[in-house]
Amino acid sequence: MTQVAANNVSPSWYEASARQRIDALVDAGSFAEFIGPALREISPHLAIFDLPEQFDDGIVVGHGRLDGTPVLIAAQEGRFMGGAFGEVHGAKLTGLLRAASALKQDLLILFDTGGVRLQEANAGELAIAEIMRAVIEARRAGVNVVGLIGGRAGCYGGGSLIAGTCSRLIISEQGRLSVSGPEVIETNRGIEEFDSRDRALVWRTMGGKHRYLLGGTDVFVDDEVLAFREAAIDALKAGRRCDVAVLEAEQARLERRLQRFGEAEDAIEIWQTLGIANPTEIPALPTAAFLRAANDRENADDAR
Repeated sequence: MTQVAANNVSPSWYEASARQRIDALVDAGSFAEFIGPALREISPHLAIFDLPEQFDDGIVVGHGRLDGTPVLIAAQEGRFMGGAFGEVHGAKLTGLLRAASALKQDLLILFDTGGVRLQEANAGELAIAEIMRAVIEARRAGVNVVGLIGGRAGCYGGGSLIAGTCSRLIISEQGRLSVSGPEVIETNRGIEEFDSRDRALVWRTMGGKHRYLLGGTDVFVDDEVLAFREAAIDALKAGRRCDVAVLEAEQARLERRLQRFGEAEDAIEIWQTLGIANPTEIPALPTAAFLRAANDRENADDAR
C-alpha cells in the first residue's frame, strides 16, 4: 500500500512535525494515539523554571498499521525543547516499549532529540537507562525496534545511545547522530577542536552520509516521508537477532573501526581510507550517486 502526497511530491521529513511524520508513515487513517492531547500529561518540572509546557510533553505514542502490519510508534517533537527527554517524555516511550514486548508487536521510534533536558537532568538520565533496558528486553522477546533519524534536532546525547540499541537504523542526509552535539564539544573542548557554527563540518562529522559509511546506520534515504516509509517496511521484514554473539560481533567491529580510523582528523580522511574515489565530493552527491559510491568503496566488509 503506497501513500502519495496531494501534489505527487513526498514532503520533507526534516520539515515535518512529529504528527505529520506519523500520518505520512503509517497507512492512511490507521493511527490511534495513546495518552492523547485531552489527557494533558505534561512535565511536572518545567513550570518551576518558568518554561512552557506542551500537552504531549514532546513525544507522540500510539499504534497503527504499516503496509497492513500492526506496529507501535513513538515520534519525538524536535520543535518542543529540542525533543529532549524528561520524566514524562521518557515514561511514555518506556511504556510503549514494554507494551511491544508484551504484545510481540514491532515498534518504530522517530528520533528528533538533542538529548536530556537540563531542567530534568536526573529524571531524564534515568529515563534513558530505562528506555535502553526496555529496547533490549523487547528485542530479546523477538520484537523489531527500528529507529528513523532525519529531524531538525538530530539524534544526540541519550537519544543516540537509545538509537544504538535499536534493531536497525534508517537515516537521511539531514539526520545527525552523535553522543555529543556540536555546541557541547565546542563548550568543553574549545572552538579550535570543533566549530559548532561550521555547518559543513557538523554534517560531514555527524551527518547521515558519514554515519552510513561508518556502519553506524543500516539504511540511507532521501529526505522524503515516503522514502522513510518504504525503508521502514523493509526494515521490519529484515529483523535482527539480539544475543551474545551479535553483541560480540558488534564490539569487534567497533574495535576494528577505532584502530583503522582513530588517528583521522576529518571525515574526509576516513572516506579516503574507505576507498571512496573522490571523497571531497561526498557532501554534494545526491542520494543515488552517494549510494553508488558507498557500494563501490574498497574494504566494505571492514567498515560495515
